[in-house]
Amino acid sequence: MSKYAGKKALVTGGSNGMGLAIAKHFVDGGGEVIVTGRSEKNLQDAKNTLGAKGHTVVSDTAVLSDIDALAGAVKDTLGTLDYVFINAGISELGPLDLVTEESYDRQFNINTKGAFFTVKALAPLINEGGAIVFTTSIADVTGTPGMGVYSASKAALWSFAQVLASELLPRNIRVNAVQPGFIDTPTAGAAGLSAEERAGFHAVGDAITPMKRHGSVDEIASAALFLAADATFTTGVKLPVDGGLAQHISAPQEG
Repeated sequence: MSKYAGKKALVTGGSNGMGLAIAKHFVDGGGEVIVTGRSEKNLQDAKNTLGAKGHTVVSDTAVLSDIDALAGAVKDTLGTLDYVFINAGISELGPLDLVTEESYDRQFNINTKGAFFTVKALAPLINEGGAIVFTTSIADVTGTPGMGVYSASKAALWSFAQVLASELLPRNIRVNAVQPGFIDTPTAGAAGLSAEERAGFHAVGDAITPMKRHGSVDEIASAALFLAADATFTTGVKLPVDGGLAQHISAPQEG
């Protein structure tokens, strides 16, 4: 299969989970990809998974100097890009009275500030006709207790995506977002939980999702690659991949 032959992509937060699945599908389709992450071990594992057409760069999305260095690495390794997947993100759960300034800053620095400045640094390297796909979250519309900071950081990310869709239109660069619901990933979408807490979180996700299951990272990858490569007359759109959860929440309730 060579659907992406000759195409080049970058995936932030691509050393595991949804990001690695995007990169793996892309390489399997004949493309060449750079994935970023903070853990050298995870990146080496990703490199082993991706093979010769997969490249890795240690890069912290929250550090602006790392973002500048990443742009240089892209130039040196691939030259230009066709697709950029802004996937790096963290979620730290906690109600209002337990949120710390450090946690607030950490989530916004990675999920929002880092994402924005990564696009700023890489946009000059994206070929005309290319695409950017952001990973947002179902949390940006649900108002779920304990997810205030994370939800806000992802809602801000979606606002950036809409504006960038307009700003990059003259270069024929499309900007869209994939909006995951509950997805089976190594952290279950919530860092710092114990195994028991993670199991409980997983059970809640299955219960409230209309399709009564978690999605897979492969389902996210298929949606993200569709927005990047196939949806050539689509920009400024957020595609839910959530088993119907967003539609269920937004539907009028009887009674």
